Amino acid sequence: MASSSSSSRRPRGARSLAVLPAVVLLGTAALAGCADPGASAAGSASGGAQTTAARNGVVYNTAPDQQRIRAEKDTALAAKVPELIGKDGKLTIATTAGSIPLSFHATDDKTPIGSELDVAQLVADKLGLELDVQVTSWENWPLKTQSGDFEAVFSNVGVNKDRVKLFDFASYRAAFMGFEARKSATYDIKGADDISGLKVSVGSGTNQEKILLAWNKELEAKDKAPATLQYYSSDADTILALSSGRTDLNIAPYPSTVYRENTRDDLKVVGKVNAGWPSETLVAATTLRGNGLAPVITEALNSAIEDGSYAKVLERWGLSEEALPESRTITEESFAAAQAAPTTTPSGKAS
Repeated sequence: MASSSSSSRRPRGARSLAVLPAVVLLGTAALAGCADPGASAAGSASGGAQTTAARNGVVYNTAPDQQRIRAEKDTALAAKVPELIGKDGKLTIATTAGSIPLSFHATDDKTPIGSELDVAQLVADKLGLELDVQVTSWENWPLKTQSGDFEAVFSNVGVNKDRVKLFDFASYRAAFMGFEARKSATYDIKGADDISGLKVSVGSGTNQEKILLAWNKELEAKDKAPATLQYYSSDADTILALSSGRTDLNIAPYPSTVYRENTRDDLKVVGKVNAGWPSETLVAATTLRGNGLAPVITEALNSAIEDGSYAKVLERWGLSEEALPESRTITEESFAAAQAAPTTTPSGKAS
């Protein structure tokens, strides 16, 4: 049973590591600015119904009692867990609880649930560990993972060139951003030209913002009007601005835009872009570089892929089209090769 406690939890003994000056030089913006689920993805289950039936056939369970899909312990894998991590019998993970259906609070306003936590549960089960869920802010997970507070992060984290300098990764889902607009809109967003002159809401310090800023540079080089980027203090304000016409577009994690398209009558998805644009990236479990945990998580994920529990989790949350055929360990040394390897697109086809 997953526990949900404060993100102020102190490091556990020998696992604590000093934060090196290099971390400060890289900056948390570079580390955290990728695929933040909470940056611009509205949708809280708080105070609402216990289930939501969507047009894509998925019935989303937003109650605290999740009855998660579970996996059997793999004794051989459990034996590979680094001793400093496994000695307390827990896999302590961080999540931001910012967006349906990825990671969000249940209807009790306190229990973190979602696809990210279901995937983490499979990993914990395979490794014979109790899942210990810690909710933190998007800005805090890099330093807290380095300090030893968190052993892994499951929160729609995309792999990028800055993060691989400090963290290792075990991939588990395709990484895309979706553009959403009002139902009446005729936009078809494929690149910079398609956002010229539009008002687009985006989360500050995210990879979504980096993409839009790069596209604006392209537009300015062509003497075309750049998009006007708009920032809001909350997810609810972001979507209210979109639905009321104060903004033309919102860019957010693709699963969240698909969720809203299928549970609301006023919004639709009008485009998508790889979260690593102009390159490709993947969503991955994030661990401290060199501590030996990422390869073990990769094996656990591949075991879950093989036994079918992984597919059931993604189907449960309407994310089957973002499934990967296998998990890979990605480190600084293997990053370039991982980028060159084919991934899975939202259509389920290799690209």
